[in-house]
Amino acid sequence: MHPYVGFASNNAWANRTLSAAVAGLPVGAFTAPRPGFFRSLAGTLNHILVVDLYYVDALTGGGLGRAVFDREDETDPMTLGAEQAEADARLLHFCMELAEGDLDRIVTTDRREGPVSERVGDLLPHLFQHQIHHRGQAHVQLSHAGIAPPQLDEFFLVYDRAPTAEEYPR
Repeated sequence: MHPYVGFASNNAWANRTLSAAVAGLPVGAFTAPRPGFFRSLAGTLNHILVVDLYYVDALTGGGLGRAVFDREDETDPMTLGAEQAEADARLLHFCMELAEGDLDRIVTTDRREGPVSERVGDLLPHLFQHQIHHRGQAHVQLSHAGIAPPQLDEFFLVYDRAPTAEEYPR
């Protein structure tokens, strides 16, 4: 398998692991003010989801474009976790179906300034980097909430691979 299957699997596993940690928060802690750009765990995790929805839509030719940003933020961590898992499954399926030449395929992203043509092989690393960046912020926010943040870097290596990571292809 090519690396993007592993990256999409890692992404799904890390989001599931983070979602399980967030589920342990007391009532109100999910939306409580926290340090970081999005000011709460709910804000940070909703941002991750909506950007995933935006790029997966562009990658799959879904036609929603910027309309994905019109959704209301989800304030229930369990519901948000389920929505994220669905988006992660779509991204993993997309990556598993990639064929030779697909990384050079051009897709259109709907930007405020108008449509922009991008290579699939450029959008995917950007999307994974975006996820990692904001999960790191959520990690700090969880710590601020008094919850021990989970290890999110135990996916690829045999040495410290989390048992739950075995459920994902790489």
